Amino acid sequence: MEKKYIVKFAVRSFVARIIQYTRYLKYRTIGLDLHPTVIIERNTNIDRLYPAGIHIGKNSLIASQVSIMSHDHCKRVNGQPYMADVYIGERCFVAIGAIILPGITIGDEVIVGAGSVVTKDVPSHSIVAGNPAKIIRSGIEMSEIAALINWSNKKNKIQ
Repeated sequence: MEKKYIVKFAVRSFVARIIQYTRYLKYRTIGLDLHPTVIIERNTNIDRLYPAGIHIGKNSLIASQVSIMSHDHCKRVNGQPYMADVYIGERCFVAIGAIILPGITIGDEVIVGAGSVVTKDVPSHSIVAGNPAKIIRSGIEMSEIAALINWSNKKNKIQ
């Protein structure tokens, strides 16, 4: 019985890795700069006009319904939309429904709260939430699978 369970678990794990890798290849073909360990859930809105401007680091997780934009139609350069690269660091978690605007840099080990609109750069080791997103906690640590493992008890003042 135990052996059967181990084999079943190994097969599921292997299939999950294949699915993750095929998604990685799919996103790489449209020009995204992704590390192979990035997980992007379904129904994400990845910029189609300038996908090469989106860079996501190792072991980050992007939840469903997240919008990541790397162009701005309101700002124009020689009649063309303004293109600006978006950088998401390592071991980050972007929660469901968040919006990341063009030209934003999100540091390593960051949590972006659900429904947040990120309009400014986010420093490493912090949690941001709200519209516009503001730092609500800093000094956090994330595990290799982008899970929160440690945070300081000191709450930052919202500026």
